[in-house]
Amino acid sequence: MNRGTGMDQQERHWDEVYGARAPEALTWFEEVPEISLGLIRRYAVPAGPVVDVGGGASRLPDALLADGFGDICVLDLSAAALDISKSRLGPAASRVRWVVGDVTRWTPDKPYGVWHDRAVFHFLTSPADQDNYIGVMRRALAPGGHAIIATFAEDGPERCSNLPVVRYSPEALAARLEAGAPGVFAPVEAQRHVHATPMGRTQAFQVSVFRRSDAP
Repeated sequence: MNRGTGMDQQERHWDEVYGARAPEALTWFEEVPEISLGLIRRYAVPAGPVVDVGGGASRLPDALLADGFGDICVLDLSAAALDISKSRLGPAASRVRWVVGDVTRWTPDKPYGVWHDRAVFHFLTSPADQDNYIGVMRRALAPGGHAIIATFAEDGPERCSNLPVVRYSPEALAARLEAGAPGVFAPVEAQRHVHATPMGRTQAFQVSVFRRSDAP
């Protein structure tokens, strides 16, 4: 992967974010990622591979390992964030594949049954980055696999970690995926989620599930 200046700046930004506060103090912290875990349980093939893009220091891999999942990849721009998860998991960290990289430039190593993204896509504000993400997701998901994508809802925050975001309704997100990959991602279900931050504020999310077409 060629490393550009923009990517280096993004890495520094997220390394600084994770270095400034404990993971439990970050606005997106979840002690138990109940919605993500529940949807992965619903749509994953038993023992099938799962990729968590933008996983950071999330406790999702802990929950997946405890649930019996054994083929987990966590991708994030921030090595500092992944180091937090590795340290927390201890010896169990060796059971997870950790990748430091930009999801819009990532080359998937295998087909995955589930693509999970909690709050990465909404940071992509340029159409080119959005299209690149959709292309990577298309290549990463096995035919018939499922993508779980959570973004800020239309009434959610306009910025996060001092960065602008794009807010979506489930219909708008489905339309964007259709524009980027016509006929590939069919909406399966969507739900609203109001996340309570460690500071007691609330953030409105939409969480959508898409099925990748059976076509190669």
